[in-house]
Amino acid sequence: MKFSELVRLLEEYGFRIVKERGSVRYYRKPGWERLIRVDYHGSKEVPAGTCHAILKAAGIKKR
Repeated sequence: MKFSELVRLLEEYGFRIVKERGSVRYYRKPGWERLIRVDYHGSKEVPAGTCHAILKAAGIKKR
């Protein structure tokens, strides 16, 4: 999965960007207490472990 696809998936589940510092973006969803950190690198592939950790922190089951 590419970073842009991961961000699109987070946005489909209601997460919105709340803060950005360089290439690091933080996403939040109403009713979700944790910030989701994504080190954004555009069209590059997300390492499998990183992708799994981000989706797990966001409470999203991988399709």
